[in-house]
Amino acid sequence: MRKVSTLLGGAAIFALLATPLVAQEGNNSIVTVVKVTGENWFTRMEEGVKAYGEDNKDVTTRQVGPAKADAAQQAAIVQDLIAQGVGAIAIVPMDPSSLEGVLRRAQGRGIKVITHEADNLQNTLVDLEAFDNTAFGAHFNEQLATCMGGKGKWTSFVGSLGSLTHVQWADGGAENAKKHSEMELVSPKNESFNDANRAYELAKEILRAHPDIKGFQGGSAIDVIGIGRAVEEAGLADKTCVIGLGLPKDSGPYLDSGAVDSISFWDPKDAGYVMNILAHKVLKGEEITDGMDLGVSGYNKVAVTKGPGEGVIVRGQAWVDVTKDNYKDYPF
Repeated sequence: MRKVSTLLGGAAIFALLATPLVAQEGNNSIVTVVKVTGENWFTRMEEGVKAYGEDNKDVTTRQVGPAKADAAQQAAIVQDLIAQGVGAIAIVPMDPSSLEGVLRRAQGRGIKVITHEADNLQNTLVDLEAFDNTAFGAHFNEQLATCMGGKGKWTSFVGSLGSLTHVQWADGGAENAKKHSEMELVSPKNESFNDANRAYELAKEILRAHPDIKGFQGGSAIDVIGIGRAVEEAGLADKTCVIGLGLPKDSGPYLDSGAVDSISFWDPKDAGYVMNILAHKVLKGEEITDGMDLGVSGYNKVAVTKGPGEGVIVRGQAWVDVTKDNYKDYPF
């Protein structure tokens, strides 16, 4: 079904050779499956998915996702796509490990599987990461340490314990905090399940349990919104530091008030576009090589390494940091 080449000329070159596609309806279609429909992060991603289809008329693209962030609902969507006989599935898994079986079935039917935020998955041909996730988590935490003056209690949030990248960021942050002996991690990896209201309630609970807490590291794209709201209501914007993943428009009011100190992100539109670039390359049997330029900012010289299965991991350098001073430069 697929082949991965060995080292060639000192540079790792990985050739993903697509098998001949069977004559089935939809074998030129790429369907992107996101964690949840309606969240602004994935609404922005859909712009990239649609744009790729508009730019490449020999393939059709669309995006689907469950009504709530739920791995079982994602699996049911993939099962339906297998029945439809689509050409490729590009998926952002809610819980990568829980989808191994259904993605294995998809590949067994000749469907090409591309993933995002899932560098532990066996049953994928290409996993796209916007950057090194441990480094991203450490970057969050170093910003938090600077804001906190290198001391005090802090906590971390994740969309779920099954959301691999969120856990990697939290772990990267915890490891970085060891450099600061006076920082104390309390109640780590609070699960918001990509729900701003749940993040808000969890932040209020933490503020009650640890009234002297100084730092919050957010994981999912909406965590800082809920945390910022709780901090703002408690009148603690000047006494706490809130840093994490977020989108400029969503986080803007809290950046302005000081309840959130800074956010970092990669553009979901670009990630959606690049996932479809990779899926299209696999459908056409094209090589995906170390150092290649995918033509999108942040993905101009990607690192390509062997994945845990027979596929590869493609990593960009796509993160962006913003504060209240420059978040309005980003229209999403």
